[in-house]
Amino acid sequence: MKSSQQLVNDAKNRIVEVSVQELALALQDHKTILVDVREQDEVVQGYIHRSVNYPRGVLEMRIHQHPSIGSHCDSQAALELLATKPIYLICRSGARSALAADSLQNMGFSTVYSVAGGFQAWLDAGYPVEL
Repeated sequence: MKSSQQLVNDAKNRIVEVSVQELALALQDHKTILVDVREQDEVVQGYIHRSVNYPRGVLEMRIHQHPSIGSHCDSQAALELLATKPIYLICRSGARSALAADSLQNMGFSTVYSVAGGFQAWLDAGYPVEL
């Protein structure tokens, strides 16, 4: 039987992690998508500008609804459009975002990144947050 940490470590071996500095640079490009996979009660305490909150438990079911796609597409077309954009995932510490990145890769997304250290690393680096 695997522990949750073993699952996270396995996922991290299959995905690409980026630093908060790399995320800050990526956010300068308006094509970059940032999805915050924390729970709503965590997000209300602060979030990164331009992030969209899809908690880890519903990410796969809601990713096709991302506002960058608009409402004119069916879910399959939306997924295909999203697959052409870089998607960055962030959580509190980097564990849930690693699992989420692994899951999106399994769905066929190829440019998916998990932010190492998560929102806490973003705060520790002194980057701005919205309240």
